[in-house]
Amino acid sequence: MKNVPVVRLVARDDAENLPELSEELRVALSDVAATAREGLLAMSVGVGLRVMAELMDAEVTAKVGPKHAKLPGRRATRHASAPGSVVLGGRRVKVSRPRARTIDGEELQLESYTAFADDDLLGEVVMARMLAGLATRRHRAANEPVGEAIEAEAASTSRSAVSRRFIAGTRRALEELMSRDLADLDVVALMVDGVYFAEACCVVALAITGDGTKVPVGLWLGDTENKTVVTALLADLVTRGLDASGGLLVVIDGAKALAAGVRKVFGDQALVQRCTLHKRRNVADHLPKQTRPWVDRKLALAFANPDAPAGLRAAKDLARSLEREHPDAASSLREGLEEMFTVRRLGVGDRLAKTLTNTNAIESMISISRTTARNVKRWRDGTMVKRWCAAGMLNAQASFRRVKGCNDMPILVAALARHIDGVTPACEDEEAA
Repeated sequence: MKNVPVVRLVARDDAENLPELSEELRVALSDVAATAREGLLAMSVGVGLRVMAELMDAEVTAKVGPKHAKLPGRRATRHASAPGSVVLGGRRVKVSRPRARTIDGEELQLESYTAFADDDLLGEVVMARMLAGLATRRHRAANEPVGEAIEAEAASTSRSAVSRRFIAGTRRALEELMSRDLADLDVVALMVDGVYFAEACCVVALAITGDGTKVPVGLWLGDTENKTVVTALLADLVTRGLDASGGLLVVIDGAKALAAGVRKVFGDQALVQRCTLHKRRNVADHLPKQTRPWVDRKLALAFANPDAPAGLRAAKDLARSLEREHPDAASSLREGLEEMFTVRRLGVGDRLAKTLTNTNAIESMISISRTTARNVKRWRDGTMVKRWCAAGMLNAQASFRRVKGCNDMPILVAALARHIDGVTPACEDEEAA
């Protein structure tokens, strides 16, 4: 075992009695000092590249034995060196890698070099920077300083190289999102909404599991949030294993096409909750400015009432009071009014009810997707739209927390199970008839 030298601090008067440094060590220290003038990180990179070279040489020695050693039964030999490159701070840097071959002429792979040269590391750096909003032309400027000599030979920093890696990364993100196995995912609630990129509409889905975890599960491209697109998205989720046999709560923004698609795919197994915030905004749009505040207050109190029948009666009374002077507002309020109280009827706690009676959770994910794609100036095709949307959704997932009121999720699960128990006998009677 080698002895590791220890750094010892001494007084200036005692330093004269210390032994002089060897010539080899002096040369090494002078090289480090020259690199240090470019910054501590550049110096660390220079030292790191030397350590990497030592690791590769040590691996060759472990596989073929020491240099010039006469070993009986040798199975492999050194074979000079070859140019290569490794990933370093968002770029590829040229290095010289040692080679070794078996006696049969087969090239030996060095695990150390494979790890350092892994292109996935560079792809991850590109994805992280692009999703954070860094433009391709600014990628090189964002790289850490590694020294002028190394930077002069760096590669994979051009706009086209960065773009190619990002396209590959977002393609993998899309494949991951669209191929997720949902069979083992305990989905209790599902939120569905649309997001527009250019003139294309992506209908996206966010699942909420039995412990309150939020998981992006799919997207479907169309021109609007129409019934066909929504049905295709939900059918795809079912194909991938989404099970609604234990009951499912589907939260939507109030679009009729979304509700129709939910009923077509899930039938009576799914309960629809329309977003109360959307309803309040829609009603306000039909009212004059001076009338909006008091109507919104009454509507908010009705939707927040833990007694669902009482809240529904209050909302209907409000609609009747608006009928004469503001008939369109009254009509907007009555549309889908029963589905504004679905979560309240299930008897969950107020904190969880506030979470599930609106689409804020999925709209937060959509907002991050829009922010992620804010630098895109030209949308080439639908595939590009889906790639960026999927990347944004997975980017949002990294910052997800469990839904507020998640401790009440077992109450929601039990309520959905009771709903299924109530609709199943009716279905069986219809089949028998």
